[in-house]
Amino acid sequence: MRKFQCPSPVWTTLFVVITVAAGSRINPMRNEHIMTRNAGWAAEEHPNRLIHEKSPYLLQHAYNPVDWYPWGSEAFEKARRENKPIFLSIGYSTCHWCHVMERESFEDFEVARLMNEAFVSIKVDREERPDVDGIYMNVCQMLTGSGGWPLTIIMTPDKKPFFAGTYIPKDNRFGRLGMLALVPRIQQAWAAQHDEILHSAEQIVAGLQSLSPDASGESLGRSTLKSAYQQLASRYDETQGGFGNAPKFPTPHNLSFLLRYWRRSGDPRALEMVEKTLQAMRQGGIYDHVGFGFHRYSTDAEWLVPHFEKMLYDQALLVIAYTEAFQATGKTEYQKAAREILTYVLRDMTSPGGGFYSAEDADSEGKEGKSYVWALDEIHQVLGSKDADLVIRVFNVTAGGNFSEHGTESTGENILHRTQSFGQLAKEFGMTERELEERLEAARQKLFAYREKRPHPHKDDKILTDWNGLMIAAFAKAAQAFDEPENAEAARHAAEFVRKNLRTPEGRLLHRYRDGQAAVPAHLDDYAFLIWGMIELYETSFDVKDLQAALDLNREVIQHFWDDQRGGFYFTADEAEDLLVRQKEIYDGAVPSGNSVQMLNLLRLGRMTGNADFEEKAAQIGRAFSKTAAQAPSAFTQLMVGLDFAVGPSYEVVIAGDARAADTRGMLRALRTPFVPNKVVLLRPSDAPAPEIARLAEFTRYQSGLQGKATAYVCLNFRCRLPTTEVRQMMKSLNGGP
Repeated sequence: MRKFQCPSPVWTTLFVVITVAAGSRINPMRNEHIMTRNAGWAAEEHPNRLIHEKSPYLLQHAYNPVDWYPWGSEAFEKARRENKPIFLSIGYSTCHWCHVMERESFEDFEVARLMNEAFVSIKVDREERPDVDGIYMNVCQMLTGSGGWPLTIIMTPDKKPFFAGTYIPKDNRFGRLGMLALVPRIQQAWAAQHDEILHSAEQIVAGLQSLSPDASGESLGRSTLKSAYQQLASRYDETQGGFGNAPKFPTPHNLSFLLRYWRRSGDPRALEMVEKTLQAMRQGGIYDHVGFGFHRYSTDAEWLVPHFEKMLYDQALLVIAYTEAFQATGKTEYQKAAREILTYVLRDMTSPGGGFYSAEDADSEGKEGKSYVWALDEIHQVLGSKDADLVIRVFNVTAGGNFSEHGTESTGENILHRTQSFGQLAKEFGMTERELEERLEAARQKLFAYREKRPHPHKDDKILTDWNGLMIAAFAKAAQAFDEPENAEAARHAAEFVRKNLRTPEGRLLHRYRDGQAAVPAHLDDYAFLIWGMIELYETSFDVKDLQAALDLNREVIQHFWDDQRGGFYFTADEAEDLLVRQKEIYDGAVPSGNSVQMLNLLRLGRMTGNADFEEKAAQIGRAFSKTAAQAPSAFTQLMVGLDFAVGPSYEVVIAGDARAADTRGMLRALRTPFVPNKVVLLRPSDAPAPEIARLAEFTRYQSGLQGKATAYVCLNFRCRLPTTEVRQMMKSLNGGP
């Protein structure tokens, strides 16, 4: 089943005994909800068991009157002992609709009393336990056809679900059951129709176990890449950029694939789709024009009204997309966008130890977006007349505003957005683009200083290995493309943080760190994304320890996650907690799947070390998921990125030279400036007779510099060219020349 991208609230429920009206997707801009706490409740006097957890999401619910348990044996044993069903609620700390359901129901004494009588209630942070979330989200999608967070599951004490939904209101609404009616109905059915419920749960589990994305078919190849491109082209929004209708997600790996398809085919439309989308997002309200960074997604097709939360993985993947667009086009607007995102991450999302935090909330002071929107008079107050007039024109600020929460009448609040390029605006104002950008930057700094005095959205300060791996890759790629060593340092600090803090005493990788404690065994994504980051870090600084770290992680993930029977990687390790199913993921949703990323990792590591076994495992991943991927290849664009490398042409480049010398740096700069994605690069230092890299890549042992100069050894599609000391000849070889 697919990883679900959209946290839109849905209250569709399925269960063979209880009849609940079929639900529908709710527009979060057009529904009002109860947002008040129970008057007089001294919540601080009544913590529940979640008070002992580290997850910010679980701690948010630690003072609910609901008798919450964390996921664990204590809750399941209690449910078995008392013969009660389990109410499983899954969300994350920056989820707007999770907050709504908490305020409306979980903080309500009447709802809590009913839940405590009927259920053993468990709270799960989906970002801490994506393995648990993935299984029960598949259940919800299987039963209801959709999903989202908060995810609501009711199940037997042995974890078998018989009810699935997402957001459920407190009271009945529009013909659908609310919590006050639903809980007693389930409690009654559990007592009166117990055997039927158990039978229903068994059927659901059987259906879940029959779902499998690893269905082999025809081998994937060039025709699959073309089909993926054609499917994306058919969904492309010619007017606004992006793909499909509202809500619109960035999905940067779509753009990474299209850039590769453009380079492969020369089709200008592929590049046009990338550029239009990147420009529209950067100009739209989905981008934070004052503080930088991207919000989660756009609720409309125009990229104007965002869901205001900011996720670390979006920042990482968008940095990669903008960086690659800069390499492909040379346009500094993409470089500037990537740099601004990195500025945001370093300023607001980086821990003192160098690890990266997870997310920032959409809400502040109980209102979504309040921290980010502006009234016309505020702009004048902060900037004065002259600069205010400029900002108001550039960012389309009006007295009436363009934003209201949940469809209420606008109160004059504005989401800053541009509808014209800087070139068009500069011409209108009779100034150069540089002059315009300098004036806007001075105004932005004043607005940011003013905004910093507002109450900040909640920051989820847990540090996740997988998302840090993506951010390490992003900083390293930017360091290469922009020739900015400070970005490489940020990547290295994060890698060191993970190495020091997210390992067991035995050396195994862990998933989550917060408040001095690391916990939760690592999943496939932790390994795959961190390997990606370490490969990029090696190609940035050429420290052999980084390549060795990637190989060590790769050995672990093969040992504990690889399916020897059918190929591909399981999401959980062989010794992980026994859940209903041991899943494999291949769908590239909000983040790429671990299998898709690992396919490219294996190809790159295989080429870097000369290890053909890695390439064979990459081919097995392609074969294992080929039938599923061939049916809708545009849903697997990160897998298509790996396939593009596998199909080729692809290159191995060894630079033999002194890393500090100008000629070596010049060769590396020439390799990094253009968009040449399907290559691996190694550095063979000329100042050592037996350099350390030869231990991992034996074929580099005899690749030395010629005539005391930096020398490039280029191999294309398993055929090696003569070594050259000329940058022009090296680049000619990378472009298919003799």
